[in-house]
Amino acid sequence: MTLGVTVNIPSEYLEKIRAVYPNISFEHLDFNQDGMVNVLVVVNHDLVCRFAKDDWGKEVLSHEVMVLEVVRNYVDLRVPHFEHQEVGFVSYRFIKGEPLSRNTLLKLSEASQARIISQLARFHQQLHSIPNEVLVNAEVPSSGAARSREDWLELYEQVQETLFPHLWRHQQTWIHELFAPVITGELDLSYTPVLIDGDKAVYHILFDSVSESISGVIDFGTAGLGDPACDIAVQLGNYGEGIVRRMESDYPMLPEVIDRARFWVGTLELQWAFAGIKYKDISLSLAHIGLAREVQPVGTR
Repeated sequence: MTLGVTVNIPSEYLEKIRAVYPNISFEHLDFNQDGMVNVLVVVNHDLVCRFAKDDWGKEVLSHEVMVLEVVRNYVDLRVPHFEHQEVGFVSYRFIKGEPLSRNTLLKLSEASQARIISQLARFHQQLHSIPNEVLVNAEVPSSGAARSREDWLELYEQVQETLFPHLWRHQQTWIHELFAPVITGELDLSYTPVLIDGDKAVYHILFDSVSESISGVIDFGTAGLGDPACDIAVQLGNYGEGIVRRMESDYPMLPEVIDRARFWVGTLELQWAFAGIKYKDISLSLAHIGLAREVQPVGTR
């Protein structure tokens, strides 16, 4: 047996995998502990086994199972198909690919860029267009990423109280300017709830370097009802506004959500920095290093 990393894999994980797959051979194992709620064991580059870290992780896994039962019927891109599921443990076949970073995308030819941007746009269009009656019948709850105007105002107060003592004056000014359209009501935060992913970061979008296309998307743990601008905000953070603007032909609702997305993406670093201080976990404060900076101010036409 060879390990993809040097960290030892707890025996209880391997025993669980053997119990579900008694004929499996451990020729190669990759162990990934980076997730907030799960750890991954990838067996032989073929089988992904996800284990919940705690009770919260068990709830997230159960929620994701339910959401994916709906999503897979409406999106073209490949998503995980859980072939085994129980409390705190699921498994599915490995989707090959590397994280689709901004640098990776921009180094491709114009034709390949256009193909990938179209895939990304269609995925969001399909996700956000799932009929409401389907979501109601499936009892899909609100996304953990959903925010109200009151939530944003509370964040603004928390940021001033907790982060401002550590920030320079120009950073404090930027934050005041970011929240100003929300405080004045200039930014309309109303929306019709749709199914959103809530966290489709670059490491959840898998790139096939051979076909130069998206091979699949993973991790729907934060999916639920919410503002479609949240998902577009994540893509602004991933790739910048120049790339997101190119999604409009396949995602026609872009003009309706872009301003809310511009505001939302500006809050992402603040949300994580505040969480890092609140929970005394510096890794949370550093979680959004590497975001694209090409985002226009709210109201830009």
